[in-house]
Amino acid sequence: MKTKLHCAIALLAFTAVAAQAQQAGSWMARVGATRISPDVSSGNLTPPSLPGTQADIEADTQLSGGITYMVTDHWSVDLPLALPYKHEIVGAGAIAGVGKIGEVRALPITLLGQYRFGVPTAQFRPYLGAGPTYAKFYHERGTGVLSALTGVPSTTLTVGSKLALTVQAGATMALNERWFVDAMVAKTFLKTRTTLSSGQTLDIKSDPLTLALSVGYRF
Repeated sequence: MKTKLHCAIALLAFTAVAAQAQQAGSWMARVGATRISPDVSSGNLTPPSLPGTQADIEADTQLSGGITYMVTDHWSVDLPLALPYKHEIVGAGAIAGVGKIGEVRALPITLLGQYRFGVPTAQFRPYLGAGPTYAKFYHERGTGVLSALTGVPSTTLTVGSKLALTVQAGATMALNERWFVDAMVAKTFLKTRTTLSSGQTLDIKSDPLTLALSVGYRF
């Protein structure tokens, strides 16, 4: 009888801990993959250049994760984490088809406030979020194609880092008391200026779409 009572108490205690997994004060960590796909609207490269000289930016996928803290039963703060992304820059507009003209590494630093729907113990909890993103660009590199287009040997480029707004929608699906799957889509409203060593500039509205799928653990 005592053994059964002890087991019942232990089960109740475990259930109480599990039920508080997404309540105020709890933490969640996740790891998975994130794909960033720029939705590019390019301006024209400033003269001297062929009229309509534009650029496009290719997508990239990297290992990613994140940490979430539940401030209340519904409000949370989320810090996405990822390895730096490597985006290829290709010709567009009047120079579409010339191929790769450069590449850049990007490290988006984002902090999101989120509202999670449903009760804390729900198996499925959708959420909405928004917050600032600082898009850090570095290790830019031009190609021989870019140098041929500008007429300046070994043309280099610099992409300006920028602060932007990110909005997101996602959901978590509990696999058991601790483990869960998280899926998220986000949009960042980002406009940058690229400056070439030739003195020319190119404004690009990239507005990247982010898709992430992760497996997480609740503490």
